[in-house]
Amino acid sequence: MDLLKLNTHYNHTHFTQSQSQSLINHNYCYSIRHRVAIKLNVAAHSTEDPKSVATIVGEPKPVYSSVKTFAPATVANLGVGFDFLGCAVDGLGDFVTLSLDSSVRPGFVSISDITGSTRKLTLNPLNNCAGIAAISVMKMLNVRSVGVSLVLHKGLPLGSGLGSSAASAAAAAVAVNEIFGGRLSVSELVLAGLESEKKVSGYHADNVAPAIMGGFVLIRGYEPLDLIHLKFPVEKELFFVLVTPEFEAPTKKMRAALAKEVSMADHVWNSSQAGALVAAVLQGDLRGMGSALSSDKIVEPKRAPLIPGMEDVKKAALKAGAFGCTISGAGPTVVAVTDDEEKGRLIGDCMVRSFMEFGNLKAAAVVKQLDRVGARLISTTPL
Repeated sequence: MDLLKLNTHYNHTHFTQSQSQSLINHNYCYSIRHRVAIKLNVAAHSTEDPKSVATIVGEPKPVYSSVKTFAPATVANLGVGFDFLGCAVDGLGDFVTLSLDSSVRPGFVSISDITGSTRKLTLNPLNNCAGIAAISVMKMLNVRSVGVSLVLHKGLPLGSGLGSSAASAAAAAVAVNEIFGGRLSVSELVLAGLESEKKVSGYHADNVAPAIMGGFVLIRGYEPLDLIHLKFPVEKELFFVLVTPEFEAPTKKMRAALAKEVSMADHVWNSSQAGALVAAVLQGDLRGMGSALSSDKIVEPKRAPLIPGMEDVKKAALKAGAFGCTISGAGPTVVAVTDDEEKGRLIGDCMVRSFMEFGNLKAAAVVKQLDRVGARLISTTPL
């Protein structure tokens, strides 16, 4: 695949989301320079030929001695958008601190520590999501003269359906890119993240693309990578109610449950609902969004029975006033949407009670907004 296929540029300079301030606990937050190599529904467009191929000339020099980055949680699929729709969620995510390290072989990546939810995670960069993405970016940049080490802080639980592996990969990819001057486009960073995701859950970008780009993202294709950033109106309020039960839903198991073939009727239905979902996002129509994401006839019916109590939890969310409810990614987290934070807490309480009553599972609920920024630079240390 041509890693440098697209080069339309779009810059977010020193733009942050207010909610990230309290999460990150810093007085300021730098956003990454988003040179977006995608087909976008945004206000800025390049006059360059989108088919032209960018090149990295020579080896870039590091511009910092260390950087700290953050990448948000994501909700993949959004019901009817299996493997091609996803969005970023504010206030939850992973951090990476990356440093130039003379003890690391030039051109190589080392993982010196992992904190937070460290269960089952390896320090071997070849088998770690953050390490794989970091190595991929190092190769794209043609870095050969210095080595780097990273510390990964897991703010997301593993196997939760919130894009935990994608958040690690996105934060690491952005960290390597930024420490060497931010030369890569967003599409290249997504491709680096995809190398990581391929080892974990398959070659699909519905987590890693929104983790890097923020907001809602539609993945139109991979040959070449073709991403569409869906711009949700800034004046609209959108809250996600995320309820995570104490239950494991391995991605491989949840994928294995899916049907190999679907009826033409279900295909047409899901296609129409996916179109309606995209239209609702662009219009800021939460009722339409909720109706569409609740209407999956292909994936959710196969996965819901594998999450104890899921069907009753969904009913409880809708009865409590949620506009819509579905499984987040492969689960077990269940996501509902609403337009009010306090209402979201009440919906979450109902969903938690339903998990216990009908699934005999303890669960925790949080209410979060849309992350419109994506992976970003938090702090730097000069050379």
